[in-house]
Amino acid sequence: QVQLVESGGGLVQPGGSLRLSCAASGFTLDYYTIGWFRQAPGKEREGVSCISKSDGSTYYAGSVKGRFTISRDNANNTVYLQMNSLKPEDTAVYYCAALEGPETVQAMCVNVDPTQMLYDYWGQGTQVTVSS
Repeated sequence: QVQLVESGGGLVQPGGSLRLSCAASGFTLDYYTIGWFRQAPGKEREGVSCISKSDGSTYYAGSVKGRFTISRDNANNTVYLQMNSLKPEDTAVYYCAALEGPETVQAMCVNVDPTQMLYDYWGQGTQVTVSS
């Protein structure tokens, strides 16, 4: 089955850490730019971080820069999002997406397609809740 599967979400206290995983099955992530997106209740979906398929360049939203780190593990066909110093405002459903096109990491993360039609693959999401 061809799909992206996110995991690693959960409940964490403010200041804590989580590592999200985005695992691909049925296709190879090497050929795709990968993005992490999130959507909180009542808010628009936003791009959190993206990593290129070519040179490993990355993009981070201003709200997470310095706290989150995106990385690729091509051997395991997985992309990770390490989230440190979590804040209550990071609470959301986190999704990963794969894009084969030539878009830059900034374009993928900034120009979010709410219909998801732009992306070749889109995961089912994992809930992250930051609360004391």
